[in-house]
Amino acid sequence: MQTIEFNLEWKLKLQNRFINYVKIYSTSDPESDSTPSTPQQWNIAKYIFEELQGLGLENVELDENGYIYAYIPSNIENDEEPVVGFIAHYDTSPDFNGEGVKPQIWDDYDGGDLLLNKETGFTLSSTKFENLKQYVGKTLITTDGTTLLGADDKAGVAEIVTAAEYLLAHPEIKHGRIAIGFTPDEEIGRGAHKFDVKKFGAEWAYTMDGSEAGELEYENFNAAGAVVKIHGLSVHPGYAFGKMVNASLLAAEFIQMLPADETPSTTKGFDGFYHLTDLKSDVSEAKIQYIIRDHDEAKFEARKKLMTDKVAEFNAKYGEGTAEVEIKEQYRNMKQQFEGKMHIIDIAAQAMKDANVEPKIKAIRGGTDGAQLSYMGLPCPNIFAGGMNFHGPYEYVAVETMEKAVKVIVNIAKAVKKTN
Repeated sequence: MQTIEFNLEWKLKLQNRFINYVKIYSTSDPESDSTPSTPQQWNIAKYIFEELQGLGLENVELDENGYIYAYIPSNIENDEEPVVGFIAHYDTSPDFNGEGVKPQIWDDYDGGDLLLNKETGFTLSSTKFENLKQYVGKTLITTDGTTLLGADDKAGVAEIVTAAEYLLAHPEIKHGRIAIGFTPDEEIGRGAHKFDVKKFGAEWAYTMDGSEAGELEYENFNAAGAVVKIHGLSVHPGYAFGKMVNASLLAAEFIQMLPADETPSTTKGFDGFYHLTDLKSDVSEAKIQYIIRDHDEAKFEARKKLMTDKVAEFNAKYGEGTAEVEIKEQYRNMKQQFEGKMHIIDIAAQAMKDANVEPKIKAIRGGTDGAQLSYMGLPCPNIFAGGMNFHGPYEYVAVETMEKAVKVIVNIAKAVKKTN
């Protein structure tokens, strides 16, 4: 096994590339019907597109929906090896401010609290976030406490691009053709909706979208989104007796009808949940948005039915048409798509071991583009990218973990050649 020499020069390439990415505003928007869902995503899409062209990748394309495709050519004579792909998303979560990201670099982290913002006192606490302790002596990149960082998933993008650059610079590393794909709108569940699997041309792929080093995931939630609308009746409060129907109060009542112990903060492992993500209301109308999650298909169907049953109960109490619900499926558990294809997981696990990373095979309490792509005919498990505390101001990433991810990508590229 050839040793990957990832020296200071390559570390800085990776670090600087990531920092350049996170400074580009690219938040997605679930209320938009366009693709990409926000105009700012075009800025990073065009940046990555031009970068890939400059590195010398083949058939680099940015399509009309913001999807990027590129290829590392095979360097094997008479190559008949399967094409393997690597995928990441460049949008960031709308859960927290993603504009004006000011990344901070902390060399040789000492294990203590990090004061991210002297003006506000915003601190990344090593007591509250005990996982920081595993990064003592490492180089951390954090926010300044006013935005998220965007390691989800710009760390994955930076790792894939850096691995591509490394492979092009080291032709002695033999590999087949490698497909690369970058998507918009993953954070709002639409990252794979317009991905062209046929054009991508890979037999299988990996999303670089996990968290801590070693994560390797091929099970995920079944997922749906639900929107409950409650219709009230607005009347002047001085003349409201017997007439007013306050939609805000009814919304509060409806929320209490769902199981209080089946939320993200009260469940773990394979437990599913109902997650209230947004509530907008006034006297006349309320709009309640949920996501519904469960690993087990039968339980997932039961969760969707419970939601519709509760709306029916509500209408029975307050009158038909008081409440309505729309449930849309987002993705399914990809586990069954790997039956008879476990070599895809085995290759990734061995690639981690060869990079001195212990594989941590587990189920995702969430989803990635890979879940949808697996059902579109492209088996696509998920590999760690290194980011921690996603979707908020406490987000951070260790550069050394990102380095390990690059090594895993390169090792997979080599392993596909060796195992076929």
